[in-house]
Amino acid sequence: MFNITKSQVLAAFNYRAACRYYDPTRKISKEDMDYILELARLSPSSVGSEPWQFLVLQNPAIRQKIAPVAWGIKHPIEEASHIVVLLAKKNARYDSEFFKTSLAKRGLTPEQTEATLARYKDFQTNDMKIADSERALFDWCCKQTYIALGNMMTGAALIGIDSCPIEGFNYDEVNRILAEEGLFDAKEYGVSCMVTFGYRAKEITKKYRKPAEDVIHWIE
Repeated sequence: MFNITKSQVLAAFNYRAACRYYDPTRKISKEDMDYILELARLSPSSVGSEPWQFLVLQNPAIRQKIAPVAWGIKHPIEEASHIVVLLAKKNARYDSEFFKTSLAKRGLTPEQTEATLARYKDFQTNDMKIADSERALFDWCCKQTYIALGNMMTGAALIGIDSCPIEGFNYDEVNRILAEEGLFDAKEYGVSCMVTFGYRAKEITKKYRKPAEDVIHWIE
């Protein structure tokens, strides 16, 4: 079905490394960036919730506002071709309008919707025990954004584009700055993480990974 080979995929995984220094003269094309963002949109999420939004932060002035509190971006912030901020949904409880709207878009009957919400209630209340904690619900949604994050970085590496996941920033300040810029409603969403994209300015030291026998265990 697909022409890509396993060796090509593994080569991309070995090539991908956290890029700290980008070539400021090379910018990602609109076509390639749309492809990377489509990988995020198509990513799987728990119970198909898609509890995310993706901000492509290209505005130079806003970039400079977050630069002092985004210490995880080692290079001058303007050198990254693209910066994507991943937002996670807040208060995504089984009985929220967020879930009701999501199910309505799937074209479920009223009976199917009621049964699905009952299943989600049991899942959040008894299985994960997160229904009564705003923080736990937010953390659950943040975990979903990391699936999209991984898919974006892998997909970028497959076409020779570098990336770096960013958790090194003051979350309160970045949330405040972006919300005050009107980029999202802080009651509905919060920053989960960020990721930079571009083309490396210099070779990256070969990354270390634990041997397979240390982390992979077959239970037969």
